[in-house]
Amino acid sequence: MFLVELVRDMAAETAAQGPSAGAYIQHHLHHWQKNFSFESVQQHGIVDFSLFNLDSLVWSIVAGVLCCWWFWRGARKATSGVPGRFQAAVEIMSELVENQAKGVIHNAKSRKLVSPLALTVFIWILVMNALDLLPVDLIPHIWHSVGPAMGQPDYHRIVPTADLSTTLGLSVSVLVVCLVYNVKIKGAGGWAHELISAPFGAHPLLWPFNFLMQIIEFVAKTVSHAMRLFGNMFAGELVFMLIALMGGVWAWQFNPLSGGFWLGIGHVIAGSVWAIFHILIITLQAFIFMMLTLIYVGQAHDAH
Repeated sequence: MFLVELVRDMAAETAAQGPSAGAYIQHHLHHWQKNFSFESVQQHGIVDFSLFNLDSLVWSIVAGVLCCWWFWRGARKATSGVPGRFQAAVEIMSELVENQAKGVIHNAKSRKLVSPLALTVFIWILVMNALDLLPVDLIPHIWHSVGPAMGQPDYHRIVPTADLSTTLGLSVSVLVVCLVYNVKIKGAGGWAHELISAPFGAHPLLWPFNFLMQIIEFVAKTVSHAMRLFGNMFAGELVFMLIALMGGVWAWQFNPLSGGFWLGIGHVIAGSVWAIFHILIITLQAFIFMMLTLIYVGQAHDAH
């Protein structure tokens, strides 16, 4: 807290030379947005479902293309002989996901679809998370020159998974897969019976309560699935912004004899340490999202 307050105070004192800390963070947390009628973008909060977050869509697609290229390259270089390092890495990744799927989903036919789906989810989210390792001001600075020249607002965020609409879209997609497997494995009648007979029993008086609990369970799973990924990536993005502020204040008030000098040293050290630690976070969050996807699909195979 002391560091944050120090950065805020020093940045506020240099408002004439650069933006305040609050304005800097607010600008970096705003999306490149368009509403449904494609009118001019207006100021909104962090989450506004009346708007398209075009930057999240663009970078999600970019990450997806990179994943497709990665899978294509792995398939093209596959050989029955001694594998190279890249093929070995792909095989290790595929085997890891397959083993996790076997422990959760015991239906071999379902795993033919679910295992590749889980691998895709893991790699795609990992690539989207890894965009957070790019310098905080690199893409916004480029967009500052390109966006307004194209008649677009001067806002741009690069990490799709730090956008709740992206993570909710992913979790809702997992929910749809779970609903499909509920019907496929149990049949429409069997699943309908489960909705009104579990978890309290099949007595007709308990049907409304069972159905309500089932709906609450589906909603809670979907929301928590999205919020976990969003919360961790959003927090990590904020930390990078605070570290960038340290370097910014040092640059604005450059004086080797002042206290701001140590902010420059702290900026380099804190940025390096957090980037290394963040590699673990982005990998772990992708793995957790994948595992929860497997668990939820596996639960769709189980009868109450």
